[in-house]
Amino acid sequence: MMTSSFQRVCVLGSTGSIGVNTLDVMRRHPERYEVFALSAHSKLDAMVAQCSEFRPRFAVMVSEWHGRELKRILGELGLATEVLWGAAALELIASHEDVTTVMAAIVGAAGLASCIAAALAGKRLLLANKEALVVGGDFFMNAVRQGGATLLPIDSEHSAIFQSLPENPEIWPEVIDKIILTASGGPFRGRDPATFASISPEEACAHPNWVMGRKISVDSATMMNKALEVIEAKFLFGVAPRTIEVIIHPQSVVHSMVQFVDHSVVAQLGTADMRGPIAYGLSWPTRRVSGASALDFSTMAALSFEPLSSRGHALRFPGLQLAWDVLAAPPGTTAVLNAANEVAVAAFLDRRIRFDHIHAVNVECLERCAPAAPGCLEDLLAIDGEARARAQVLVQAFSSSGPTPSL
Repeated sequence: MMTSSFQRVCVLGSTGSIGVNTLDVMRRHPERYEVFALSAHSKLDAMVAQCSEFRPRFAVMVSEWHGRELKRILGELGLATEVLWGAAALELIASHEDVTTVMAAIVGAAGLASCIAAALAGKRLLLANKEALVVGGDFFMNAVRQGGATLLPIDSEHSAIFQSLPENPEIWPEVIDKIILTASGGPFRGRDPATFASISPEEACAHPNWVMGRKISVDSATMMNKALEVIEAKFLFGVAPRTIEVIIHPQSVVHSMVQFVDHSVVAQLGTADMRGPIAYGLSWPTRRVSGASALDFSTMAALSFEPLSSRGHALRFPGLQLAWDVLAAPPGTTAVLNAANEVAVAAFLDRRIRFDHIHAVNVECLERCAPAAPGCLEDLLAIDGEARARAQVLVQAFSSSGPTPSL
């Protein structure tokens, strides 16, 4: 088992919210962590700033154009960072022999191949990309076992569950009665579902508790993020889907809970700051300063919880049930749901479909796709590609209903 001694870290998705917070935690412990490699999609200015500060050995951009631009700029600054680009470069830095730890924070299915490369190379893999498990499922977990990787969840909910469980995973099936994922309810917890057609991207991205990227903010507003987390929990903790429950907790203080067979409940609490679970993943099995604020219990008048059966939540968040539906369907169906949702959310953010169309695209895509059981990465990518193509056709059909409104 890999320890928490000095680590050379590859941050995949370094300019996103998780990546920025990861670098902030590492900045506080230069004696413990070295930034070995960074990757980004297209944020050149942010990548230049990160390379100037952390001086990584490698920097990777997705496209050749962005890569060549970054190489030119870093050259003019006299920085020795080697610049690469493309999917193969992501896999190279994720599995590099000098890397001990990989923060997997690339949004969506685009991060799957590099996650698998890190797993097969036996890295300490900090998983912030829930889609790797949603799309990869058992295939991804087999790669973790095959490579002897140490898999540590970074999503606040799954980190909370991991922190609440006994250290020995072999006894988890014997002692877990229920896994309880908490959800804030997002910006529309009390909104009339009849008004959802008029929701704008700006409203959907205005989360009341967390500062996140646009895609995950929309997923929080639809609660599709919680559906993906149910799927992720099933594979991470090896439990039956029926043992996973979701409950709304508007304050986002209790990040998730485990109910054991004796009906005692262990919960993890903290401020709404991703530096907490990131620091725990980096330092596990010990703990170090994260930069997150301490909870101030004197300011907490109450912590409240709402079952999904109350206050009309089932009507507000119909996409949540899809998690259990796809887990009961043939292998590969979880990949279809993820692909459809990524396409639908992107279309909503581009104002091509309405907010309430996101769920409709997901449901119809699931009805029209019947994936064969995936046996390799190429099979998973083929399922993902077919589902995206079908979802794009559905988006085009729904777009005729009119553009998404502006604020």
